[in-house]
Amino acid sequence: MQEALTDFTQSLPLWLQWAGVMLAAAIPFIESYFGTLIGIIAGVPLPITLLAAVLGNTASMLAFVFAASAARAKVLARRAAGEAPAEPSPRREKVKRMFDRFGVPGVSLLGQTVLPSQITSGMMVSFGASRNAVILWQIISIIVWAIIFALIGMGGVALLR
Repeated sequence: MQEALTDFTQSLPLWLQWAGVMLAAAIPFIESYFGTLIGIIAGVPLPITLLAAVLGNTASMLAFVFAASAARAKVLARRAAGEAPAEPSPRREKVKRMFDRFGVPGVSLLGQTVLPSQITSGMMVSFGASRNAVILWQIISIIVWAIIFALIGMGGVALLR
């Protein structure tokens, strides 16, 4: 089955291979790590898989960061006008505790084990973290997780052959 998938993938134009991995990696919970695995299992060349997965995940993470930044600005403006803040959800409180304990680097690198990078990055910005620091550390984290899962995927494919 894996051979048939690889043959099919290799028959596609290179730009379509890129697009498939990028689109998969842009989806929360799939991200760069599972996007990388999908690309490797499908037979997309490793450099293309890694780059496409990182770019797809980064693009969607940036959308969440900029949306959270704009939402935070609106919330702060309403608070300045005297409106009371809403009660945070239990999951948001958990991420906030993690953020207070480990900061932007820790949540960026470890947070993907709990929630997608898109959600954790948006939450960190909403907590008041520097948008640029969140972007930098999330990109580092996305790259690190993609490489780790690429190695796992390559090892798994090698074992199956």
